[in-house]
Amino acid sequence: MTAAQLISFARGAPSLDIVDVEGLKAAAARAFDQDAAAATGYGPATGYAPLRDWIAARHNVSAEQVLITNGSLQADAFLFEHLISPGDDVIVERPTYDRTLLNLRSMGAKIHQVTLDEDGLDTDELRALLESGVRPRLAHVIPNYQNPAGVTLAVQRRRELIGLAWEYRFTIFEDDPYAEIRFRGEALPSMLQLDAESTTTGATQDSTSPTVVHASSFTKTVCPGVRVGYLVGPTPTIADIARRAVNTYISPNMLSEVTVHQFCVSGDIQRSIETVRVALAERATLLAAALRRDIPGCSFHEPDGGYFLWVELPEDVDVDKLAPAATARGVAVVKGSDFLLEGGHHSLRLAFSAVTADQVDEGVRRLAAAVADTRG
Repeated sequence: MTAAQLISFARGAPSLDIVDVEGLKAAAARAFDQDAAAATGYGPATGYAPLRDWIAARHNVSAEQVLITNGSLQADAFLFEHLISPGDDVIVERPTYDRTLLNLRSMGAKIHQVTLDEDGLDTDELRALLESGVRPRLAHVIPNYQNPAGVTLAVQRRRELIGLAWEYRFTIFEDDPYAEIRFRGEALPSMLQLDAESTTTGATQDSTSPTVVHASSFTKTVCPGVRVGYLVGPTPTIADIARRAVNTYISPNMLSEVTVHQFCVSGDIQRSIETVRVALAERATLLAAALRRDIPGCSFHEPDGGYFLWVELPEDVDVDKLAPAATARGVAVVKGSDFLLEGGHHSLRLAFSAVTADQVDEGVRRLAAAVADTRG
């Protein structure tokens, strides 16, 4: 590796070496061989029916509750447009995905950020906000290995959040693309699952009460280029959003969806997930060790999965100065302030997904040199 090569901790995407290119090539060939009409034609706005069935079975719901979209960000946008009007109160995490903030701001929503700690969204803080009179239309939550903070919402807090949603009648948007990328520990039940279990076991819920709408994507488990995401929610909600999808793009990307379906039903999806898990677990461990060694005084939560690590730097390090200094040193980072309505001036989000294991140490050394340049 030469000094001229940029090492990027900026983009939450898998490096090419852990993408199953051969498996995808074979899946694309099978897509043409087995369903060329679907792969080359217009399809229903709800998505390729066999893939819709596969997703529904994975989440133990009916196919009518599933809408496949062109990436999960499209799913987010559709749900926001369906539920939110200018001036509506919306809950998001502090920090949260920068594109979520951009989308909600562009819609004129009134955004309230609620603190994250090592167990995820602080439900006590949320309750206090609700008791103060805030009446949100929606709460956007990334429950597993959150982007950007890397934390996971504890099961008890998932249940508490569902209880608050029922009590104060807002929708939980469970944005969950990272759940499969688990390095250690047991898989936690989704809020979609917990909400369904509570309803079937006799918990009372007013007919006007909200529910959980779940979103995920094949971007993190297959590759970003397929641009296939999906929503799972109540059948009337999905039907309404499907009508919006028709007016937006007539048909989703059927070639990608048929290819992804072939990749899934062949079992390649599970092998791909395992490859990504093993590789990113190693990179996350190397990144944490390098930060401890080369940037004294920084603090972070070492994630149990996902793509990201959030770093709090010493207060004499301003990321507005650090980011360009890092670029000059040949390493790309994202400022923490991009994920917050205010603050984050001493924070960074580091994505370890796109760096290979042999780049991690060099990348952190360059970042440490940039920190020294900034201080100097």
